[in-house]
Amino acid sequence: MTSVKSAAGERVLNGADILVKSLVEQGVETIFAYPGGASMPLHQALTRYSDQLRTILPRHEQGGGFAAQGYARVSGKPGVCMATSGPGATNLVTAIADAKLDSIPMIAITGQVGTASIGTDAFQETPIVEVCRGVTKHHYLVTDINDVPRVMHEAFHIATTGRPGPVLVDMPKDIQLNTEMASEDSAMNLPGYSVDNRKAQPEQIKQIAAAIKLAKRPIIYCGGGIIAGNASEALRTFARKTGIPVAMTVMGLGAFPNTDSQSLDMLGMHGSVYANMAVRDCDLLLALGVRFDDRVTGKLSKFARHAKIVHIDIDPSELNKNKAAHIPVVSEVGYALRALNEIVEPKTDMQSWLDRCQQLKDEHPFKYDDSFDGILQQHAIKELSQLTQDRRTIVSVGVGQHQMWAAQFFSFHSPRTFLSSSGLGTMGFGLPAAMGAQAAAPDALVVDIDGDGSFLMNVQELASCFCEKLPVKVLLLNNQHLGMVVQWEDRFMGGNRAHTYLGPIDHAEAKGRGSGLYAQDRYPDFVSIARGFGCGAASVSKKGDLGGALEEMISSDGPYVLDVQVPYQEHVLPMIPSQGSADDMITE
Repeated sequence: MTSVKSAAGERVLNGADILVKSLVEQGVETIFAYPGGASMPLHQALTRYSDQLRTILPRHEQGGGFAAQGYARVSGKPGVCMATSGPGATNLVTAIADAKLDSIPMIAITGQVGTASIGTDAFQETPIVEVCRGVTKHHYLVTDINDVPRVMHEAFHIATTGRPGPVLVDMPKDIQLNTEMASEDSAMNLPGYSVDNRKAQPEQIKQIAAAIKLAKRPIIYCGGGIIAGNASEALRTFARKTGIPVAMTVMGLGAFPNTDSQSLDMLGMHGSVYANMAVRDCDLLLALGVRFDDRVTGKLSKFARHAKIVHIDIDPSELNKNKAAHIPVVSEVGYALRALNEIVEPKTDMQSWLDRCQQLKDEHPFKYDDSFDGILQQHAIKELSQLTQDRRTIVSVGVGQHQMWAAQFFSFHSPRTFLSSSGLGTMGFGLPAAMGAQAAAPDALVVDIDGDGSFLMNVQELASCFCEKLPVKVLLLNNQHLGMVVQWEDRFMGGNRAHTYLGPIDHAEAKGRGSGLYAQDRYPDFVSIARGFGCGAASVSKKGDLGGALEEMISSDGPYVLDVQVPYQEHVLPMIPSQGSADDMITE
């Protein structure tokens, strides 16, 4: 059953048609959707709008959710994904939770069993609204076809206004199939949801300007809110007008160019020595679009303990949640920065502070052993960065050591070019996020810098990249281990290996020896796997071969996996231990 003809011969839309038509009306151009029994009417409707809406078939619902995120992070538009009921819907949960923590606008649409079957433990039934209640910005279970236009209008409005986030729309199958003459009224009904007044007041702007004028050692601490709020240009104007150094969170990378002399790069657990020490010693901390995450602050009582704190964020729940602010401001960060730019004056009394920051940068750069005769992860990333600086390059990452090395050694100069699962830290994010990014930016070079552990979690999306002609490149830093967990084992657990080796173990030799002995051959064979999916692939282990291998990867026409064999003993440094402070930083 699809759409039908009325007595007058006019085509009557069913609920699925109305929902898909709403997507088109909201400007959606791409959807990542995996079909199933409870979502088949929706997919049938997608075929009827295929000239206006591209449907990309992921090979796993989680891949589709992360691809929608990649699309949103690059385009600034809401990403849209779809799954069937039951296991299809629950496979989206991790991607939804990930979007919630990183404030990514996303619409997740799920099929559901018919309304008469809800609550009966019907085949492939899960109460997905209840499951996702704590990890969505808002959620809907649609039980009346007349509500579909309004629900879709509200869903996009909620996902994209204020602090962005994911919205779930659960569509029972009978509502999808219903062909009643439905209302087209999409007027929103959102009592209590208002973001129009989230703008800094003039008096607050004057207070901040006065604090800047009095400060001798100010630091800008900026995060994902700058990028989500499209405030990068306002930030750059503000930083250059005042001369204040800028430190970024992982989510904020690209908001301010790494190559700028005012950049202190990333701060936090694996941030630069100079950023963490500057924040430790500053007397004014301008926190812009951040949430004082524990991976940034470490021990809260010691974070910026000498500083007056200005905190500007669009979400009032973040103010004074983790760290008390002397001047808390609920505002669109871009609006506040533009207002500040009109009245703030250049700082002319902090040369000694700037000299100190530069001294720290000179004395404590990100570094690695460049005399190592093999390929180190840091070297591979730095080489890729140097080769791609003259073109639009978007980098996604999985989660682990490679993620932090990418943040340290790849030079970002534009917003929406670094895609990282930062709040939830989800392994398997990198490849599908790159797939979504490539769909959003078909002319860009999109590279997934990944570790073998993360890559294996959604490796099936290579099939999507090949079939959908999405030429994603994968720089696979293959150390055969769960590298970040190994690092913690080495630093804090006496080096005891607790199931962090990913290759085959010679159990006969290992008997009675705890962690076992490692086999000599690399496993699995990622080159054969990639080629089996139709992708280009190569492996490299010699330092002298790396440059040519990277150039071959970059110049390839389709999706490509470069398996770079790297050691597992390397650690990400600097490192501030959990609940430590800049004073506890490990640098060797």
